[in-house]
Amino acid sequence: MFDYFKVNLTPFNSERMIRVYLPASYDRSQKRYPVLYMHDGQYLYNEEDNKQGESMKIGDFLDKSDVEIIVVGIDCANSFGRLEEYGPWENDFIRERIDGIKGIVGGQGEKYIDYIVKELKPMIDQKYRTDKENTAMAGTSMGGLITLFAACTYPHVFKKIACMSSAFWFNEEKLKENIESTQLDSLEKVYIDIGTNEDTGRMSSEAYLQCNLWVQGLLKEKVSNLHFTVVEGGAHNGNHWAQRFPTVIEYLYGTE
Repeated sequence: MFDYFKVNLTPFNSERMIRVYLPASYDRSQKRYPVLYMHDGQYLYNEEDNKQGESMKIGDFLDKSDVEIIVVGIDCANSFGRLEEYGPWENDFIRERIDGIKGIVGGQGEKYIDYIVKELKPMIDQKYRTDKENTAMAGTSMGGLITLFAACTYPHVFKKIACMSSAFWFNEEKLKENIESTQLDSLEKVYIDIGTNEDTGRMSSEAYLQCNLWVQGLLKEKVSNLHFTVVEGGAHNGNHWAQRFPTVIEYLYGTE
C-alpha cells in the first residue's frame, strides 16, 4: 500500500515527491509502526517511477515479509543537485570526472538532513501512526554517505542505519574527522555492505572497497552492533541492491 505526496524542501525551495510504503495491516490496526527513511525515493518501489527503469522492489519484498514498517522514500534531485544534497561537505574533483569541468559540488547535506529531522519527520509522525522513537535511515551510494552523516549528526534520532555500496570517498577526510569526534553510543544497529564489483566508470571498485573498509575500521571502535560485509560480485545498481535489501531488513529489525 502506497501513499504519494509532494513537499517543498524548504532549504532549497525545491518541490519533491515523498513515496510512503504502508504495511498491509495499517488500515486494520491501531498499532504504531517503526519508520525507515530512505533516499532516492523514485528508485525504491517501481521500475516505472524512474527513467533508468531500475527499482529495489522494496514494497514487493516487505509485502511478503513478517516485518511491518513504514518506509518514507524521498525523491532525489536531478543531476548535480543530488550530489549537492547528499554531499555533507564540498568535493573538488568528482565534477571534472563526470563532465570534464572543474568545479565544486556538495556541501548541502547538513541542510538536507536538518529538513528531514525538523520538518519532514514531524509531518510524517503527525500524518501516520508512527513509533516516533523507532526511526531508522538507509541509503545506497551517495545515499549511504548522507545516511552515515545523519547518524553522526542526529544519533539520538536515527538509531538504526544501513549504508549500501556507499560513496564514502566523496568526503573521506571530513567524514573520518566527523566519526572520530562524535559520540555514537546511542546507535543500536549499523549495517554497511560493499560489493567487489562497484565500478561506476568514475570511481573504481577498489576505491569503493577501500573507503568502506576504513569506515568499518573506525565504526567498530565506536558502535556496539556493527554488521559489515563484502559482497562477492556485488555491483552498483538497483538490481543488486534489491538482492541485498532483505539482509538489511533482517538485521535492522530482527533479533541479531
